[in-house]
Amino acid sequence: MRDPVAAAPVHDPAFARVWTVPNVITVVRFLLIAPICWLIVTGAARGTWTPVVLLAVWASTDWVDGLLARILNQRTRFGEIMDPLADRLGITAILVSLAVTGAVEWWWLAVIVMMDALVIVFAHRAARDGSLHVSWAGKARTAILMTAIVLLVLGVSVWEGALGWARALMVAGVALHVVAGIGYIVSARRNRSPRI
Repeated sequence: MRDPVAAAPVHDPAFARVWTVPNVITVVRFLLIAPICWLIVTGAARGTWTPVVLLAVWASTDWVDGLLARILNQRTRFGEIMDPLADRLGITAILVSLAVTGAVEWWWLAVIVMMDALVIVFAHRAARDGSLHVSWAGKARTAILMTAIVLLVLGVSVWEGALGWARALMVAGVALHVVAGIGYIVSARRNRSPRI
């Protein structure tokens, strides 16, 4: 699973391609965000598995597009930029929708957005240059947040008992989000230091 600050691959002509199989899957991931959010906000999610299934597809295709990019040797600049953007946009939009319904606390969302903004400000140059790599905290953070969001949507749609587990995971995910973000910023600052 890639992160917003994942290192760029080695440059080659194929890297400039856009319409590859993994990139089409990434575009589909973007298209899934709106109906998931609409179902949650309007209350249409209650009593139906539709948002859970759509969210499961959205979350699983994050792993699928990365796997296919490696297997088919179809890593592209478009994919490196858009895949983590689909992660961040999806997580934020779905959490906003859940916050509107009262399923999650607004401060969780505020911490996530604030940390993302700080990473963009202080580490974007290192990420663009390919000098930052995905950390263990970044991988764990994304996996935990994805799991928590799936359980939250499950809780507001068909199984309310999932909300307790989901909220516990959200607290852990938010904490790891801060740890990962600080790690990326520190690593970016270290990479900018003059080398002797």
